[in-house]
Amino acid sequence: MIIEGKSAIITTDIQSVYSFLTNFNNYQKLMPEQITNWNSDENSCSFTIQGMADISLVFSESIPHSSIKLIPQGKVPFNFELTLELEENGGNTSAKVIVDASLNPMMAMMAKRPMENLVNVMAGNINDAIGR
Repeated sequence: MIIEGKSAIITTDIQSVYSFLTNFNNYQKLMPEQITNWNSDENSCSFTIQGMADISLVFSESIPHSSIKLIPQGKVPFNFELTLELEENGGNTSAKVIVDASLNPMMAMMAKRPMENLVNVMAGNINDAIGR
């Protein structure tokens, strides 16, 4: 199941956005309020999704000024990959968050709305966290 968030326009150059997003210490500002117990360093983070699961993430791939892929580390309820796609847009940066999850049909029905919320909240919060 692939869920694409809405594109967000960040009023900052792509190099600054990429630098911000390649440090997990900045991700807490992007997360929805259902995320608790946040811990991070530059290369990994762990948190709890209220009522669901504890998750740890690491970077799996970074293409400068283009995309950043995050994957879970350790035990998770299902496999997924979170990708942040960046594109330069006249001095601003366009960002989109995409989740690709391996879910059976029953889990997909239950997880679709929370995942949609996650990708849209993250994209919406990037500009507030870094923009201006």
